[in-house]
Amino acid sequence: MTTVKFQFRHSVEQVEEGTDFAPKFDVDGLMPCITSDAQTGEVLMLGWMNEKALRLTIETGEAHYFSRARQVLWHKGATSGLVQKVIDARINDDQDAIWLKVDVAGSGASCHVGYRSCFYRAVPTAENAGQPLVFLEDKKTFDPSEVYGDAPNPTQL
Repeated sequence: MTTVKFQFRHSVEQVEEGTDFAPKFDVDGLMPCITSDAQTGEVLMLGWMNEKALRLTIETGEAHYFSRARQVLWHKGATSGLVQKVIDARINDDQDAIWLKVDVAGSGASCHVGYRSCFYRAVPTAENAGQPLVFLEDKKTFDPSEVYGDAPNPTQL
């Protein structure tokens, strides 16, 4: 496996117009990652990556994230079998956010709640503002209790 080296950021031109991969992490050492289905373009999730998660994702071709709730690195699908194979990885203009296009194993779900996408509800806007959230997926693709058992839920109140 090839070890990926992140380049030192030395100029705006290098970061915005160059070919050096020089990612920038926030004060907590994290970078947001939007993940979408490689075939449909549907947004599946927003995750976070630290330097190790980003490096492993690039080196293995499978998505790795950093759980802010549990403060641990995790290989997406290691428990559920819903591994995200990276088809395309793109960095934004100032290299502080990444977008993965993936193929998901198994049922194709990416949401720990059991839905295909973590964005399974719509927020009413304009004349419908203030109305309840609207479910866009009518059923779950898997039962989280069967897949994760009594593992702690990553959602924080």
